Amino acid sequence: MENINYTPKDILQKEFKQKMRGYDPNDVDGFLDDIIKDYETFNKELQSLSDENERLKVQVDELNKQIAVSGSQPMPSAGGTAPTRSVPSQPMSSATNMDILKRLSNLERRVFGSQLDNNTNDSHRL
Repeated sequence: MENINYTPKDILQKEFKQKMRGYDPNDVDGFLDDIIKDYETFNKELQSLSDENERLKVQVDELNKQIAVSGSQPMPSAGGTAPTRSVPSQPMSSATNMDILKRLSNLERRVFGSQLDNNTNDSHRL
């Protein structure tokens, strides 16, 4: 945002010197009015995207915390006490990858449904 030279207010209040063979002031004012509207639209969109970005960052942080908590919860033992265990990052990643693959498979079934069934039947005939 440091690279922005003019605000909508700056554009609105800009005064141009008039010369003998200058531009039509009404044309210039109309054009500047359109630019102001664009600036306001861009500012709203930028703010909306910034807000969404912040919301998504918070959501990612929350999900990472949930993964960390679920991955480090102790497993109950037969003796009644729960020993703490260290969880290697690879198995956690594999479990997460497996969940992703399952979700992807379910999504494919929902989206492509009968097409997947037909392709599966065709491949079994070979």
